[in-house]
Amino acid sequence: MTKNLKIIEVKSELGAGTRGASLGVDAIKIAALDFGSRFFKTHKSVEVPNENHLLLESSGSPYAKRISGILTMVERVAEQVEETLGKHEFPVVLAGDHSTAAGTITGIKKANPKAKLGVIWIDAHADLHSPYTTPSGNMHGMPLAMVLDEDNLESKVNNLDQETLNYWYQLKNVGKIAPKINYRDLVLISARDMEKPEESLIKKNKVKNFTTAELRKRGVERVVIDTLQYLDHCDLIYISFDVDSLDPTASRGTGTPVAQGLTEREAGNLMSRFLAYHKVCCFEIVEVNPTLDRENQMAEHAFEILIKATNAFRNE
Repeated sequence: MTKNLKIIEVKSELGAGTRGASLGVDAIKIAALDFGSRFFKTHKSVEVPNENHLLLESSGSPYAKRISGILTMVERVAEQVEETLGKHEFPVVLAGDHSTAAGTITGIKKANPKAKLGVIWIDAHADLHSPYTTPSGNMHGMPLAMVLDEDNLESKVNNLDQETLNYWYQLKNVGKIAPKINYRDLVLISARDMEKPEESLIKKNKVKNFTTAELRKRGVERVVIDTLQYLDHCDLIYISFDVDSLDPTASRGTGTPVAQGLTEREAGNLMSRFLAYHKVCCFEIVEVNPTLDRENQMAEHAFEILIKATNAFRNE
C-alpha cells in the first residue's frame, strides 16, 4: 500500500539558540535537486506561516524565550497536521527547531482524540525541560514537557513571572488536551546529552531510552522490534527525528551537535523499519542548519533518510 504523503514545511526557528534552522527545509530541497530527485515534485506540500520576525525583537523571559511566538507556531502546526490527517493523508513534517513538534503531537491527538499515541523520539537530547528547569531558556528543549504536561517542580531552579506562567499553561493545554501522551507512551533513541532535571524525570518515570551503544550491540532490527513491542499498547505512533541524533563526524550542520551519535546508515535503517509499521501515522525531521555546515552535508543526510523512510511505505 502506498500512503498518500503530504509534506508540511515549518520554517520556524524561534525555539533554537543558534540561528539558521529555518533554512533547513530549503536546504533539504536543494539536496533533493542535487540528487536529481523528484520527491518534492511528486508529493503535495504546504508551508505553515512562521513568526521569525520575532527574532529581531526582545526574547522576553530568559527562561522561555519567544514563548508567545512559539505558542502561535504550535497552534498553527497542530491545525495543519489535524487537517492533513482528516483528509487521510500521511503528514511528513519538515521543521526548523524541535519546539514545534509539540504542535505535531497536538494535531495528531486532535484528529484522533480517543487514540493512545506513542512517540519515538530520536534525538541527542531528551527535550524534557520546562521553563522552571531550563539552563538556556531555548524552547526547543521543551516540546516533550509540553505534551507530557510536565513542570518538574521538584527540580525547579528558575522563578517565572506571571506572563510566562500563563503562556506555559497555554502551551501545555493547546488543543484542550493535557497531557497528550504519558511517559509510558514514550521511547527515546540515542539520547545522550541531558541535564540533571531531565535525568531525574527519566529515572522517576522509567522512560525507555535505547542508547547508541545499545543499538550497536543489539542491532537496529532488535531495537526496532523491542521499541514497537514496548509501544504495542498504543493505537498510533509518531516518529520525531532530530538530526543531532547523528554523530557530528558525519556533519556539523545542526545547532547542538553531540558526540557518539548514530551513523547516517543506522538512522536510515531505523527509519525504514519503523515506517513500514502500520501504526505509524506521522514522521518528522527537524534541526537541519545549513549555516553551520560544509557543502550542505546534513541536509543531504536528512534527505537520504527521508527517502529511506518514505520508501518503506511502498514495501509494507
